[in-house]
Amino acid sequence: MLLLNIDYIPGKQIEALGIAKGSVVQSKNFGKDFMAGMKTLVGGEITGYTDMLNEARQIATKRMVDNAEAMGADAVLNVRYASSSVMQGAAEVTAYGTAVRILGDR
Repeated sequence: MLLLNIDYIPGKQIEALGIAKGSVVQSKNFGKDFMAGMKTLVGGEITGYTDMLNEARQIATKRMVDNAEAMGADAVLNVRYASSSVMQGAAEVTAYGTAVRILGDR
């Protein structure tokens, strides 16, 4: 599956199929959450959260690709990510874009 952050595929004709999306709600590990709280006292990157959000983006991307494949897509264009806090200790990550079928060369 071709994933692009532009609205076309250079040299190709495409057919838009719809919006492909995937999301996940990921929770924090209590031990990592405690250590992150300690890290805020001294500053710096909170790698536990970075890792959690990277994993969530990978899951959301896989679900978006699965959704696009179910539509018969060859690619997803204008791929975007959004995140939000759902509740204390949990974040939602959504991946979305335009599912397209490649028709051929221009």
